[in-house]
Amino acid sequence: SSGINAEYGGIRLNKQPPNITFKKKDKGGINLTTVVAQSELDLNAVKQILSEYRIANADIILKEDATCDDLIDVIEGNRIYVPCIYVLNKIDQISIEELDLVYKIPHCVPLSAHHKWNFDDLLERMWDYLKLTRIYTKPKGQLPDFNAPVVLKDNDKTIEAFCNNLHKSILKDLKYALVWGSSVKYQPQRVGKEHELCDEDIVQIIKKH
Repeated sequence: SSGINAEYGGIRLNKQPPNITFKKKDKGGINLTTVVAQSELDLNAVKQILSEYRIANADIILKEDATCDDLIDVIEGNRIYVPCIYVLNKIDQISIEELDLVYKIPHCVPLSAHHKWNFDDLLERMWDYLKLTRIYTKPKGQLPDFNAPVVLKDNDKTIEAFCNNLHKSILKDLKYALVWGSSVKYQPQRVGKEHELCDEDIVQIIKKH
């Protein structure tokens, strides 16, 4: 029921914004362009939905097989798209066969809070759903610090973002960075500020002076 309440509240769980371009204009009527075949929306359906909002002039481009609800969401323009994980507790009280079925439910993590079972899976799923990247620092001559990663957002996980996250002054002193992990071919590899990091890479900053 929480998922249904969220839908009515304008929150869309585990969905991407519809791939629809919608632009109101002053004149010219309704102009509909479909990039892919539509199973639900045609010009009449689009005009009917737009008339509910008293919109008589607009350009609409449907870049996916969209639903009426998708178009309404785009017209409203105030929907919030949120990742969501459903945690199912007390797996210690069900059979292996039932657990196999639970694992097939989308966006679900079964666990046992009492026995602390499957907490690691939940943690990994949270990092994944939040699209966060963990980067570990390695001071020169020391082991990497695996306890306090620098956390970067998925849309900006460059060496530059990593440096700015540590301290704004680091970037101007940066000579290059040494990186260990899946974002590089060699271990370590010398990279510049534009290099894009991957989750759980290890970075050592080499300064100019």
